[in-house]
Amino acid sequence: MASGYDFGWIPVLLSLFTLTDASSQTVNQELSNIFNELWKLDVNRMEPLTNYNISLQGKAGYIPQGSTNVVDHASSPLFVNVDEAKLSSITTYARFMKLLDNYERSTGVAERVTAEEVTENNSFLDAILETAVMKRAHQYLIGKGKSRSDLRQFKSQLYYMWFRLYHRERNGGEDSSGFEHVFVGETKFGREIMGLHNWVQFYLQEKQNLLDYKGYKARANDVPDADDHVLNVQFSWHGLVKPVASAFVGVSPEFEMAVFTILFLTSTEKTTTAVVNLDEYQLEMVVHRHGRCIGTAYPKLLSSNNRHM
Repeated sequence: MASGYDFGWIPVLLSLFTLTDASSQTVNQELSNIFNELWKLDVNRMEPLTNYNISLQGKAGYIPQGSTNVVDHASSPLFVNVDEAKLSSITTYARFMKLLDNYERSTGVAERVTAEEVTENNSFLDAILETAVMKRAHQYLIGKGKSRSDLRQFKSQLYYMWFRLYHRERNGGEDSSGFEHVFVGETKFGREIMGLHNWVQFYLQEKQNLLDYKGYKARANDVPDADDHVLNVQFSWHGLVKPVASAFVGVSPEFEMAVFTILFLTSTEKTTTAVVNLDEYQLEMVVHRHGRCIGTAYPKLLSSNNRHM
């Protein structure tokens, strides 16, 4: 559960650290439309207060990037409980969770991908490609001329952009991938958290006492609710602190893969941002590319509970 406020590029950071006034944003209606279609098709989305419960507690304070001096405004974990039996019973979640222990946490340390891990990657893609969410995303990308209609070619395209290894640090071997960064998380020089944008990984790391939720981030007039599906939060992980992070909560892995794949493939910009109205939320969707691979991808919450309307 995190956002990509973790790259060293100053222009990107300057644009991302501010919780922007939603009323000043120009909404991308086409992306809003397709993302809402995918939202409605996401039958594997977990329901708050039914499949999981969160405890928001206090509002987190400001700390600069790289600092570990943080006041904890949440004495308890964010996740009170999650229905793990339900998660494990859904193929996409079950295969997704198998991928979370396949990576080295530190950048600069070369990844070694085993044949078993390649099989797990392919099995996960096979599972999400069978969902209505990914089928609709594929159809949309075909219509845009961004993907081939052949399912094997589309799967290869997904594998390359999400799982192909690349250098995030100049020293050492290939140490990162889009999937690792976005869904698993990394640390840079032992000083900052990068990625970890996924709620399931957040919950599992919290459960193992490796991650400590510090409180939510929000403007005074937009305090989050326990049933919100997108949150801005602050947390520590392996002793490092993420000052502000944003992520979907409860959504399926196929939904996140679908929306970020669409945003990535429909643009050629190094960093692509698009403001969308999704369900009751206004979000700034962000994707940063690393060549033909995902560098980072996350939703930045601008407003919730239809307060932007």
